[in-house]
Amino acid sequence: MFPSHWELLVIFLVVLLLFGAKRIPEMAKGLGKGIREFRTAVKDVQQEVDIAGHTDSRPNPTIQPPPPGQVSRSEPVAVPVAEPAAAAAGSAQDETR
Repeated sequence: MFPSHWELLVIFLVVLLLFGAKRIPEMAKGLGKGIREFRTAVKDVQQEVDIAGHTDSRPNPTIQPPPPGQVSRSEPVAVPVAEPAAAAAGSAQDETR
C-alpha cells in the first residue's frame, strides 16, 4: 500500500518541522552517498563472485586424462581369458604359415 498524496504531504511537513529546512538537503546528500557506496560494494562483490565462479568452472589444465586404451586408476585390471577353441584355431593357423 502506497500512501496517498495527502499522506506524503503530511509526512514531508512533519520531517520539515522536526529537522528544519537546512538539515533536509544534508540528510538527502548523506543518504545519496550511502546508497552509492552500497551499490559500489554490491557491484564489487558481484564481480568477485563472477571471477571466482569462472576460475572454478574451468577444467584444471595440469590434470590431463589418460590416453585412450589406458586405465586411469592404479587398480589391477583382470586379463580376459581366451576361449580354448579360439586358442587352438590360432595355433593351427600359426603352424600352416
